[in-house]
Amino acid sequence: MAKFIIQGSQSLKGVIRLGGAKNASFKLMIASLLTKGETRLLNFSRIADVKITKKILQSIGAKVGKRGERTLFIETSCLTNSKIPKKLGLASRASTMFIGPLLTRFKKVVVPLPGGDQLGKRPLDRHLAGLKALGAKVVFNNDWLEVSCQGLKGANYCFSKNSHTGTETLIMAAVKAKGKTVLENAAQEPEVDDLIAFLNKMGAKIKRKGERIIEIKGVKELKPVIYQIMPDRNEAVSYAIAAIATKGDIIVENAQAGHLQAFLNKLKASGGEYEVGNYGIRFYYKKPLQAVDITTRPHPGFMTDWQPLWSVLATQAEGVSKIIETVHLNRFQYVPFLQQMGAKIDFFQPSVDNPDKFYNFNLEDDRPDFYHGIRIKGPAKLKAAQAKVLNLRAGATLTIAGLIAQGKTVLTDIDHIDRGYEDLDSRLVELGAKIKRVRG
Repeated sequence: MAKFIIQGSQSLKGVIRLGGAKNASFKLMIASLLTKGETRLLNFSRIADVKITKKILQSIGAKVGKRGERTLFIETSCLTNSKIPKKLGLASRASTMFIGPLLTRFKKVVVPLPGGDQLGKRPLDRHLAGLKALGAKVVFNNDWLEVSCQGLKGANYCFSKNSHTGTETLIMAAVKAKGKTVLENAAQEPEVDDLIAFLNKMGAKIKRKGERIIEIKGVKELKPVIYQIMPDRNEAVSYAIAAIATKGDIIVENAQAGHLQAFLNKLKASGGEYEVGNYGIRFYYKKPLQAVDITTRPHPGFMTDWQPLWSVLATQAEGVSKIIETVHLNRFQYVPFLQQMGAKIDFFQPSVDNPDKFYNFNLEDDRPDFYHGIRIKGPAKLKAAQAKVLNLRAGATLTIAGLIAQGKTVLTDIDHIDRGYEDLDSRLVELGAKIKRVRG
């Protein structure tokens, strides 16, 4: 098991170029199953989630090959089966997204219940209710999910709560269904729009009819295409916070301000500096930061994936910052490690008049020990510590905390970081960080 050894108190300076979005790249790979032939996807990040998806595709008969820098060619003409191997499915949280494409090819799909980050339950009920509305039959068989149909048919479906992955799952299921499908309370994330743009280029007929309404007119066939994946906005925020938290100066090439507006608004309010150019966005430290309050929301709100990262910045701001998490049940697992490093953080439960409307998770899954708010008093002098990485964004969070802290921080279980970041350690080293990756 590899680990990071991080020497702190280092300012970052330089230029970093974004790869393809983690939350778009592996999903477009799955969507390529909706057509027969060779699809070419450009601007991939070399991350573990892409590698896992590649193995799943190959296990069902697709041919996946690298043909140049950051490019994958995916040949889907000769699929052999529609059962996702359990080991691979448990290593990914995307196994249910194979259902729509494989139903159109085989009429029956068998997938293991998804794995991935443990952030509390990721409800599948929103996905499965939508698939049933389209005519699918869903059966749970121990740790497996069996979905079948003779032919999907268009339907109207309203998500009870906003679901990024659920929206994408139903788009892929409806794109070749007979008739028209209307999804209400659908996700607005840029990655969803990237999937829509990809499918429309293949010949799909998908339109947004309002902020959270998506209309899909089923088509009989889709064609292979060449498509460039959008840049990763979570990476952009990670490097932005690393720059400002270490009092550095970084240009993030290809960063798109339109994808980051909620973050940029809070950054400006805190006193963090940025400049938008045709190259991307420059992020830099100029003056002491001020505390601001954050409440996570589905896009276009402040993204839940940015919340752990922002907490590190908040430890360096003057005053008390309040962060409320509304999207995931249990996303403050990293906090005890920051407290161990000297961060002044207290948990609290927000006072909410209508919890069912306020929170995007299922209230029946909540527990008293799952706190949904933290207060951070800053600025704090962080000190080195040893910490175990519990999930992807927590790993990036603790890496940035290690860059600020005095002394050597050791992070174990860094395979979680590799799931969603391409060579995070070596890329930070190029910006002036002192990080060693140690095997075993």
